[in-house]
Amino acid sequence: MPERSRRGHVKAHPGDAVRMTLPQTLFGRTFLFVGLLIFVSGSTWFVLFNLAEREPRARQISQLMVSVINLTRAALVAAAPDKRLALLRDLADSEGVHLYPVEDSDVVTPLPETYFFDVMKQATADQLGPRTRFASGVNGLSGVWVSFSIDDDDNSYWLMLPGRRAENLARWQWLGLGVASLALALFLAYLSVSRVTRPLRALADAARGLGEGRYPKPVREAGVAELRQVAEAFNHMSEDLQRHANERAVVLAGLSHDLRTPLARLRLESELSIADETAREAAIADIEQMDAIIAQFLDYARGESDEAPVAADVNTLVREAAGRLGRHGESSAAPRLELGVLPSDTHVRPKALLRAIANLLDNARKYGAAPFAVETRRQDDEIVIDIADSGPGIPEADLERIKRPFTRLENARTNTTGTGLGLAIVERIARLHGGKFELINRDGGGLIGRLRLPIR
Repeated sequence: MPERSRRGHVKAHPGDAVRMTLPQTLFGRTFLFVGLLIFVSGSTWFVLFNLAEREPRARQISQLMVSVINLTRAALVAAAPDKRLALLRDLADSEGVHLYPVEDSDVVTPLPETYFFDVMKQATADQLGPRTRFASGVNGLSGVWVSFSIDDDDNSYWLMLPGRRAENLARWQWLGLGVASLALALFLAYLSVSRVTRPLRALADAARGLGEGRYPKPVREAGVAELRQVAEAFNHMSEDLQRHANERAVVLAGLSHDLRTPLARLRLESELSIADETAREAAIADIEQMDAIIAQFLDYARGESDEAPVAADVNTLVREAAGRLGRHGESSAAPRLELGVLPSDTHVRPKALLRAIANLLDNARKYGAAPFAVETRRQDDEIVIDIADSGPGIPEADLERIKRPFTRLENARTNTTGTGLGLAIVERIARLHGGKFELINRDGGGLIGRLRLPIR
């Protein structure tokens, strides 16, 4: 883990740079490690096989050359002198064995000084004699050349054998087979790793949707036992959450119905029975406040996940919400609009987004102070909506806490009462759109409620 200095700064660990260069996904890292394992195993196998097979192959080729030379020498000795030329032609045409007389003027290219050819030369010279000469080319003709003599005289012939690139050809053939095997192993590793990571990606997408307030379709319970168990547990959790949310909505809907009926009777009775106008208006205001609280509880319980995303103009929604705020009758309540150029076909949930903007404007009106301002702009791949007021702001330590349900600040801004659900609803709507809700204190006083929505 990173180490901290005495001043609290985080010191970079030497291994952090290495970890950052590695793939950041489970699929990438698993495939990389499996691929490296296959590559190291294949390379080790190739080196060991080459070391174990090289010397036997060199001795085998040496024995082949000795056998061909002995047969050729026997045929030449047994053949009549006038028939030897025809015999040499037959050997060249049928067996690819070429014989040339040794000349003092021959330009000889020696064989490469490699372990393979050293073993081959030593094994051949042990059987043909120490005066045997070897070459990889004579007078510009490439091949494996071996000299031999007839009737124990000095070397009188060069024998050029086919397969003069025996070592290189065999090496490239084995290398080709190794590359093909490695490619096949990597392909099979890709299929195996993808079968493990694909369900995990589906599970991550479903969990992300659940965190945004949506209830995704059940994750497919397939694959190995551990993945099936995780998918099954997630599906049970999702079903339980959805059932609890539905039960909560039903309970609150029933409670709302049961409360609004006596509230309506109270309002009617207040209007008819209370003679004092001031007391009557105060009672009616209290009843309306209780009705608004019940409505906000229902909004929070109902959620917005049932609304399908559609292409909409965000600036139009902002104008509509700002118009509602301006209809409170106060000239200072109308916010100043600074609407930027936004994509006109952004996919949002219009009703939910309108409710979020309206809640932020209402929060600014209740707890802040005029003047109000609403700004929209495009920032990279996001749409940013800022609702600003000129009130006292919120202490930095409470900026995140105030977004939780049923949380109110009694002394931070004003003593206005509320349910503590307005900003919680905005937070949930932002997550539902895959975006983010931020509260930022303005320089010089005031608060900014910022919605960040991805452009889709």
